[in-house]
Amino acid sequence: MRTPTEPETDTGYDGELDLRHHGDAEVRGAAGLTDLAVNVRANTPPDWLKRHIAASLDGLAAYPDGRSARAAVAARHGVSPDRVLLTSGAAEAFVLLARALKVRQPVVVHPQFTEPEAALRDAGHVVGRGLLRESEGFRLDPAVVPESADLVVIGNPTNPTSVLHPAASITELARPGRVLVVDEAFMDAVPGEREALAGRTDVPGLVVLRSLTKTWGLAGLRIGYVLSDPETIATLAGAQPLWPVSSPALAAAEACVASAALAEAADAASLIAADRAHLLAGLAEFASGGVRAVPAAEGPFVLIRVPGAAAVRSTLRERGFAVRRGDTFPGLGAEWLRVAVRDRGTTDRFLAALGSVLGG
Repeated sequence: MRTPTEPETDTGYDGELDLRHHGDAEVRGAAGLTDLAVNVRANTPPDWLKRHIAASLDGLAAYPDGRSARAAVAARHGVSPDRVLLTSGAAEAFVLLARALKVRQPVVVHPQFTEPEAALRDAGHVVGRGLLRESEGFRLDPAVVPESADLVVIGNPTNPTSVLHPAASITELARPGRVLVVDEAFMDAVPGEREALAGRTDVPGLVVLRSLTKTWGLAGLRIGYVLSDPETIATLAGAQPLWPVSSPALAAAEACVASAALAEAADAASLIAADRAHLLAGLAEFASGGVRAVPAAEGPFVLIRVPGAAAVRSTLRERGFAVRRGDTFPGLGAEWLRVAVRDRGTTDRFLAALGSVLGG
């Protein structure tokens, strides 16, 4: 166990790392690429969900009323509606947390999704970093977070490492007077949602973020939610504009937490796990060439270290495959790439292309 130290506070924003680089930049404006850069589940939204959203368009003349969707999300997690805030995707929630909560020393556990740090910095905060180590499999060591931190952000499973941290390890970070933000945007892609904290009411300061855009292919619609204590929810709601979530997004939220949708998501999670195992097995064939995948992957993507990753990424693109660069994530570097899990046929084509690139 490492000794707690004060985190970094002045790196990774102005000129060093582009915290606002996201996977969609890898495929934007490029036709014909197989998208392995974005973590939205392939072949979504399903037809039934598109029909449900389309049916909501008849009500566009009325202002959105989120009460029914909020109650449905609350029931899904076994909490009262005053513990739920619907948001325009999880990204809005990061902005609300950064602007509405009165914190002095926020710390983001990296490598992870960079939007929380960007939102905090934009709100004027000096942001510390708790850096997890490759040598430890990027697993959470609570000692990377100083006792003085009064807001901590961590993803579970973490983007881009795909590591699923034990719930018990995460709750070790909870303290009276500290806000503990857990981004569970990809938790519904984990079979059984193992290690989930959504719905827990016994952890002091806990704020859980969920997104419906990844599993259901709704990145363009923008829908997510926050689970926390009623006081925190009320504070965040007070920072939202009026009618922040559109009627079609509210309809989608209600549909995606229904029992049939949860069963479909569970089936998809099991398939993702099998497809991820196939991808990892294929990547292991390139170990002699220096390719290493983070072995504890539990999300719908894997993180790999590849010598000459920038050139490999560029050549893969020429051969029709877009992968996510890893060097914009704090704690990683120029040799890292993130690859989305896809069906076996797509994965086999990608592995063949990768083998050709590495062989060349």
